[in-house]
Amino acid sequence: MKISNIQMLNGLRKLVSTVLMICLSLLNFNALSQGEALFKSKCATCHQTHKNGTGPKLYQVRDKWASGGAKEGSIYQWVNNWQTAAASDPYAAEVSKWSPTAMSAFPDLKKEEIDAILDWVDAQPDPAAASATAGAGGATDGSAGVMSEESEEDSVAWIWIVMGVIFIVIIMAVGGVRRQLSIATSEDPTSQEKLTYTEEFRAWAWKNKIYVGITTLVLVISLIVGFFQTLATVGVVEGYQPSQPIAFPHDAHAGINGIDCKYCHNSVTKSKSAGIPTVNVCMNCHKQINGEGKPFAGEIQKIYKAAGWDPSGAGKYTGKVSPIVWNKVHVLPDHVYFNHSQHVVVGGIDCKQCHGDMTTMKEAVKVQPIEELNKIEGNIKLTKPTLTMGWCIECHGVKEVAIGNGKNAYYDEIHRRLKKDKALYRKYLQDGKITVNELGGWECAKCHY
Repeated sequence: MKISNIQMLNGLRKLVSTVLMICLSLLNFNALSQGEALFKSKCATCHQTHKNGTGPKLYQVRDKWASGGAKEGSIYQWVNNWQTAAASDPYAAEVSKWSPTAMSAFPDLKKEEIDAILDWVDAQPDPAAASATAGAGGATDGSAGVMSEESEEDSVAWIWIVMGVIFIVIIMAVGGVRRQLSIATSEDPTSQEKLTYTEEFRAWAWKNKIYVGITTLVLVISLIVGFFQTLATVGVVEGYQPSQPIAFPHDAHAGINGIDCKYCHNSVTKSKSAGIPTVNVCMNCHKQINGEGKPFAGEIQKIYKAAGWDPSGAGKYTGKVSPIVWNKVHVLPDHVYFNHSQHVVVGGIDCKQCHGDMTTMKEAVKVQPIEELNKIEGNIKLTKPTLTMGWCIECHGVKEVAIGNGKNAYYDEIHRRLKKDKALYRKYLQDGKITVNELGGWECAKCHY
């Protein structure tokens, strides 16, 4: 049995075409995954794919803008800053009248990222159409068109799976070519052809049992390690940044104007929660500061609407209020107890240790990655991801406690009791400092009870 050069070339051509198609599918899958992640973190608060909400539906919105006569690139300018787009494009100005609620600005989004979001949106099927296809007799719960609130999955794992499939296809194709060449060069091609793939593999594996055994062991260990590494990422939310109804620049308030964090978050020294400032706190300043002629004037108008404030003339309260619904950024599990006042007052922890340097943050608040926190001067340098248990334990292990200085009654009492046991006192002071864990900061009941 012989294989012609043409047959071999056709086989290789099919193999290359298959691999290229799979690679292109992989790239498209990765782009859609990026678009889904960006949509959920930036857009999902106000927008849905096929149904109007706080903002209009986004399905095929690029086609809608193009057919409506919008200027080229205007939709990207709209996402970055709708006020700039409305000032330069009549179509964008009409869109701005769609809802009294102004859209948040996303100056950090690039054109490619906006395209990734809209590509993902356009790829989503219409739930209402799917429900209609299922038949009028099917039960409905009134939620057609509403996106399911599935948790965001890590697309990296899927990329590895797809790459694994590609390599398996390549290995099988090369194996088939090798088998045909082996049969063609064998002294007894008939006996070779009678062997099935399974029988041939078993014979090969037995012949090379040492290498097969080592390879199998490495694969099993790799799978076990990968499994536990995946478990270690559960609950890690570094970089999480939901959109907010009002764009609040911390750098302008805490940085340029030097407003103390405790002025707005006034319960941080006496409560478990730092608290979100009421709109009345905002109005203490913004009765006089209306931002007229400034880029942020639209955001201040949202505050006026929430407070029921009419700025015309001398200004007056109308009584028609509209509460601001902020999206929570830092969320701990229900089984974890954390008290802000304990850390700020008793522990003397600065806000920047956990939240970053708010005096430089132009964007809305987010869960700061540990790498960013470690760059801040004065912060304790940690290694575990932010908001994880390891992060808290590591901090408790290195944070020093000042006791016996008359500034804190809690630690002064501990100091008084320690001095009664001189041996224990000397043990604690062997390294010249006393850390939180030495005073019970690693006890499970401190945070879990």
